Amino acid sequence: MRQLANETRILATCRLGVTASLCAAMGMAGLAAGHAQTANPPVLEVPAHSVPVPSTVSPQMAKIIGLPLRTNWNVLPKTGEEWKPVADAGAAATIKNIPGMTERLHVKVEKTVIDGVRAFVVTPDVIPPENRNRLLIHVHGGCYVLNPGEAALPEAIFMAGFGHFKVIAVDYRMPPEAYFPAALDDGLTVYKNAIKTTNPKNVAIFGSSAGGALTLEMILKARQDGLPLPGAIAPGTPMSDVTKVGDTFVTNAMLDNVLVSPDGFCDAGTKVYANGHDLKDPLLSPVYGDMQGFPPTILTSGTRDLLLSNTVRVHRKLRQAGVDAMLQVFEGQSHAQFYRDDTSPEAKEAFEEIAGFFDKHLGK
Repeated sequence: MRQLANETRILATCRLGVTASLCAAMGMAGLAAGHAQTANPPVLEVPAHSVPVPSTVSPQMAKIIGLPLRTNWNVLPKTGEEWKPVADAGAAATIKNIPGMTERLHVKVEKTVIDGVRAFVVTPDVIPPENRNRLLIHVHGGCYVLNPGEAALPEAIFMAGFGHFKVIAVDYRMPPEAYFPAALDDGLTVYKNAIKTTNPKNVAIFGSSAGGALTLEMILKARQDGLPLPGAIAPGTPMSDVTKVGDTFVTNAMLDNVLVSPDGFCDAGTKVYANGHDLKDPLLSPVYGDMQGFPPTILTSGTRDLLLSNTVRVHRKLRQAGVDAMLQVFEGQSHAQFYRDDTSPEAKEAFEEIAGFFDKHLGK
């Protein structure tokens, strides 16, 4: 917590043995005094406590929620060259799981290059008639530095398998190959190519984490460039404010077992990608962009997600702009855990919800 020199702050700590009514009275009196003496908001001191795995989630999700904090979450490479071996090691572990995933979800994956951008085409074995003229574009997560190549595929495979859509997954450039705005440029290149042959209203863009931010950034940039917008988008737990503003950067720190800390590896990766660019630029922190006229949007997060506030703030900004926006939040989940296990009912529910939203808003 910040130390506030020469300023009053309120410490509200309700310990065992203090009655609820006394705590409430102390809290109200303290708040009144605080507002009278200082414009700074009060600070709540929360006693250390243990947080059990919720009993209301599936066994598969309980196992994921109960995992220890991510290994090496506080290892902070400072250059693209330092990030590359970290990304390659992580990718190798993810890629081992791809064959089983494609088999269970009945999809096939093909490599391609679209106007110079590496990509994958993910096609379900069965595409229903209403989806045959529809196309989804996926931009992967990984803090702008992780999940190269086939490691970018899990979320795209989930969406193709559970939603029965054809998906183009963008394997955008990352450090040290390229820096901001390379990921955005590559995503937009694929989108521009897609709308040459597919009605934009039949196209949706989706992705989570950095991919969620890129989804929002692509809309901002497409509008700036005068391009027609897609029919719908699905930014999952977006990195919408990389300046680290938001309540759950505090409340879910060391509770989110994926991102762990606002000052951890993801912050370090983003700074490397930004390469000195202003982190508050809406093309890096899209929550600061103008969201008037955005396409219908469905957002996904979890109650332990470090970026829950980032997700909530985007949802509120969209609703304030009059955009048709839906927010789904899953019990107990840390960052992007809704696509960690394709056998979990939570994964099926999340992607079927997104698919239903797309079906409602996309043209046919």
